[in-house]
Amino acid sequence: MPNPEQKAISMKHRRKAETLFLILAALFVTALVTSNLIFQKFFYWNPLGLFYFELSVGIIAYPITFLITDIISEVFGQKRANKVVIAGIFASFFALLIIIISDLAPATEWSPLSDLEFSKAFSFTYLAVAASLAAYLFAQFLDVQIFHFWKRVTKGKHLWLRNNFSTFTSQFVDTFTVLFLMSSFGILEWSLFGKLLLNGFIFKVVFALFDTPFVYLGVYSLRRYFGLKGYGAELQLDD
Repeated sequence: MPNPEQKAISMKHRRKAETLFLILAALFVTALVTSNLIFQKFFYWNPLGLFYFELSVGIIAYPITFLITDIISEVFGQKRANKVVIAGIFASFFALLIIIISDLAPATEWSPLSDLEFSKAFSFTYLAVAASLAAYLFAQFLDVQIFHFWKRVTKGKHLWLRNNFSTFTSQFVDTFTVLFLMSSFGILEWSLFGKLLLNGFIFKVVFALFDTPFVYLGVYSLRRYFGLKGYGAELQLDD
């Protein structure tokens, strides 16, 4: 039985809504898988000389996943947001399988990357993906649940509140979990745990605050295009 806040749409708009959903889902999966593949490079960032960050380049793409799930949650509903999260899990496992097979395949003498170089680049990917998936599974579902909790509490108002509250909590859980597991596996030194946790969480909080206008822009544009009126209205796409 459809949620009374959901709105049925014409077949023409339904096709466009499904296409937009697939595009958002594709961006989500790409950001997630990419962040797991490139995590071994660390960089520094010192914005305006105020704070010196030391971060994995994987953090550049990962926060985008929370931005996308918030837009999907607001416009397409909790059920669709959960489907995207599950799709991300399967995509990560599939990428991991391809990496394992590629690592086992012997390199030719003229290969630009030798077996040793390839293994060095992806040697920790197995453990990293496992740690990331554990953190991701917990954090993303937590993000969706908290988002819709605040949506019910505020009766669909104050998008900025549920966007940031859900992201702050889930991002801390994600950062803590993945760093804890990677330190436990010996991928990172325990001495780096505190610094990377603080750096990663502050960076994600800044990103969450920065992406709030983009969440409003995305939600407002989609609501206006599909004629969604009233706080908390969602598209009805699932029969």
